[in-house]
Amino acid sequence: MTKSTSMIRRTFLGATALAAVALIAGPVAADELEGIKERGVLKIAMTGQYPPFNFVNEKNEVVGFDPAIGTEIAKRMGLETEIVTTAWDGIIGGLIANKYDAVVGSMSITEERDKVIDFVGPYYTTSRAIFTVAGSDLTTVEGLDDAVVGVTLGETHEQWARDQGYTLKTYKGLPELLLELTNGRVDAIVNDSIPVILAMKSGQYDLAEIKDPSAEPVGAGIAIRENNPDLAAAMQKALDDMMEDGTYMEIANEWVGGDIR
Repeated sequence: MTKSTSMIRRTFLGATALAAVALIAGPVAADELEGIKERGVLKIAMTGQYPPFNFVNEKNEVVGFDPAIGTEIAKRMGLETEIVTTAWDGIIGGLIANKYDAVVGSMSITEERDKVIDFVGPYYTTSRAIFTVAGSDLTTVEGLDDAVVGVTLGETHEQWARDQGYTLKTYKGLPELLLELTNGRVDAIVNDSIPVILAMKSGQYDLAEIKDPSAEPVGAGIAIRENNPDLAAAMQKALDDMMEDGTYMEIANEWVGGDIR
């Protein structure tokens, strides 16, 4: 199969998958805010495998920046919070299938995703980054053509890496990516910059960043089902208010060490 044929096939498959997800949603329903308030609980989803944004601690609790943000938003809406952990590659499908009310899991806002879901936010900004082990001979983006690259299955970084024609290995989350990189089973990883840089600063990993001039900042948003303007407005107001009154910065300082807006 030629590279151009492969790219056409991936584009077709991606469009087909989006169409299938859209069909799951079915007819337009009434705004869900009233039902959520009657239930008294906002169900939010994330992988639990993306420290320090969301991860499982020694008490088997899902903690981090994302659950703290989601819980504070729910609190300001007069709601309790229920956290659901699920695999990233099926997280949008689960949202559309009504398994939870929102995804507060560091999801990049993209045009493709916006075709089937709506976003509240963004609540922070990050960018694509490439990392290898310190001292590696791999120092440029061009060198990735002959490398094995690790990505998280279902992330935008996976599709970007596939579009470049790289040889890939896919994993469930960031801890696996970092372990495989440090053990030499992949030559480089592609991930959002912030969590890897924080892991490096903490002394957990001896890594080096490969500069990628094509990477641009992108907002991370809270995903909800389409056609929920009241729910979107209530969540956005809660988010805006916590940014204005200093609560956002308290959460950011605790989990990521500073302002990442």
